[in-house]
Amino acid sequence: MPGRGGIRGRVLVTRPREDAEPLAAALRSRGFEVFLEPLLHIVPKPDAAKDLDLTGVQALLFTSANGVRVFAGLSPERALPAFTVGDATARAAHEAGFGTVESAAGDVETLAALVRARLDPRAGALLHPAARQLAGDLKQMLESGGFTVRRPAVYEARGTESLSGALQSHLRDGKIGYALFFSPRTAATFVTLIEAADCAKSLGATHAVCLSAAVAAKLDGLAWGGVSVAEASNQDALLACLEVCCGQDHG
Repeated sequence: MPGRGGIRGRVLVTRPREDAEPLAAALRSRGFEVFLEPLLHIVPKPDAAKDLDLTGVQALLFTSANGVRVFAGLSPERALPAFTVGDATARAAHEAGFGTVESAAGDVETLAALVRARLDPRAGALLHPAARQLAGDLKQMLESGGFTVRRPAVYEARGTESLSGALQSHLRDGKIGYALFFSPRTAATFVTLIEAADCAKSLGATHAVCLSAAVAAKLDGLAWGGVSVAEASNQDALLACLEVCCGQDHG
């Protein structure tokens, strides 16, 4: 149920700003107040275009919307089919102008399974434009099945150096009801920064809502008010998990 003024609670969104805005809009439409604190910043590699060898490529693989956006800024190629890790990445691919897009609606393992089911290793190489640091080894998963995978690093996700003063104040005052975490790296970055800010003891009023068990594992050791994991690795499942937590808190 909504709290005072119809607000159901204040939600911390830690995603990179490009991904945070549509998520924030979805949260506001559900009656939540949003506090944006991007913990990672997407920085395209200035020389990445030279690494995009599309010769003999049969399909593109995208494991993040950021990968789609950076690739789209580097190359005019839109005719190749795009296989994406999830629906949000698929939407980014459609918005970038790709005509053929198929979503695995899950994680890198489900994406690998989708590619193995849809494509023939003999039909050509796969190109996976990605970040310098990756959470899962899609390349190894597919190459073990006979595919050739090119994985140019086209951007870097740089961690922020400190938590904002406003967020520190809200945490110390118990004014952040929920914190959303989408990746292990973001969660690990949060732990480092909150300990550096000496706010680690101020999380008793905050419920962490995580995209996966791997994300939640990075938050171990902090005194959260609660930690919950979405039933599937996508934004809709994370929002559904948040709804359950909110219902329990206000039930």
